[in-house]
Amino acid sequence: MPWKTASRGEIFVADDDTATRDTLSRALVAAGYEVICFADGAALLSQIRSRIPTCIFLEVRIPERAGLDLLKRLRQENCPAPIFVTSANGDIATAVEAVRSGAVDFIEKPIRGDDVVERMETAIEELAQPGDELAEIAMDLPGCKPFTRREREVLARIAVGETNKETARRLGLSSRTIEGYRAKLMRKVGARNAAELLCRVLNQGRTA
Repeated sequence: MPWKTASRGEIFVADDDTATRDTLSRALVAAGYEVICFADGAALLSQIRSRIPTCIFLEVRIPERAGLDLLKRLRQENCPAPIFVTSANGDIATAVEAVRSGAVDFIEKPIRGDDVVERMETAIEELAQPGDELAEIAMDLPGCKPFTRREREVLARIAVGETNKETARRLGLSSRTIEGYRAKLMRKVGARNAAELLCRVLNQGRTA
């Protein structure tokens, strides 16, 4: 009888589409994770209070409670797991809203299992790293909410002139997610463009 290897953690998948749940489950299980699937948000919420998953995947349009509403609820309750939002309709407005609400990435369907696992593990690794290499990026600006670590990482890549695609590849995210972060940052700082954003943030970081 073969030895059963230790799980690398539990992954929650909330999606009413059977094919998507199967694709994610096969890829994640093959990578050593345990997968718990939910067909609606209410079922996920009933479990989140008694266990902490390694990562969560949410479909935007799951029944009973919209995926973005569920995302906001989980963030309000300080769920520490990185959350990915998935959708068959990958419009920029939805990606921006997902990032604003606390998602680490926005994934368009159809989902490619191996790609998702790589992006998930990159996000988990990034979130686990100490934040000492971003010294020139201010943690916050007067009158603004503090920047998250991911926002500071995106700012650092903008500062060295990377495109959205280059930043997405380096951080293991999607281009739409990076666009969402850029839009959120400019709105948070009150900047009209990327140059104005960097001027305020970098100057504040050097004088902090």
